[in-house]
Formats: sequence, structure tokens, C-alpha cells
Amino acid sequence: MTQVTPPEEQAGLSMRQLTHLIYGLLAAALLSGGLFGLASVAAIVLAYLKRGDAAGTVYASHFDWVIRTFWWGLLWVALSALATYIFIGWITGLVALVWIVYRLIKGWLALLSNQAPVAEF
Repeated sequence: MTQVTPPEEQAGLSMRQLTHLIYGLLAAALLSGGLFGLASVAAIVLAYLKRGDAAGTVYASHFDWVIRTFWWGLLWVALSALATYIFIGWITGLVALVWIVYRLIKGWLALLSNQAPVAEF
């Protein structure tokens, strides 16, 4: 006699858990000072892969938020690295880092309150 088990309601991570994971990976990459740079790449790959599954939900805006934050942050950090040759890159790099941290915190707090992140400027 075989025992039949009911199917699980949900396999894997929920969209909410996945979004927390993405924010966590980005935070780990930032807090490690680039030591865990692959964590940010993994976060972006996850965001791109699951963005279609999240369409029409509040999580889709979080995925877009994270993707924009990553690419704009990467651009400003790269430009700041180039600007270090004329000695202003440290200032612009610091501004870029503060902006990235601000967006990460703002997005994660919006997720905790079940809202979409909204850019104010």
C-alpha cells in the first residue's frame, strides 16, 4: 500500500522571499566592499529572470527598482573610478555609494510595508 502525499501548495521561494533575497544579496555585496561582488551579479540575474513572473504585482516594481539601481550605480562608480585620475573621483564615488545605499534601504523598507518603491527625485 502506497501512501499518497498531497502536493505542496508552493514549491520554492515566494515572490516576497525572493525579493528579500535579492535585496539581501545586494546588501551583502555592498557591506563586503566588493568582496562578494558575485552576490550583486546573482541578485541582478535573479531580478531579470523573475521579473516576468512578478508582472502585475508589487514585486515587479521592486525588481525594476533593483535593476535600475544596479546599472546606474555601476555607471556612476565606473565614472568615479575614471575621475580619480583628476582627483575628484573620490568625491563622486562617495556620492554614488551613498545614493546606492539610499536606494537599497528605501526599496527594502517599501518591501517591508508591502508598497512599491517610489523615486522622489
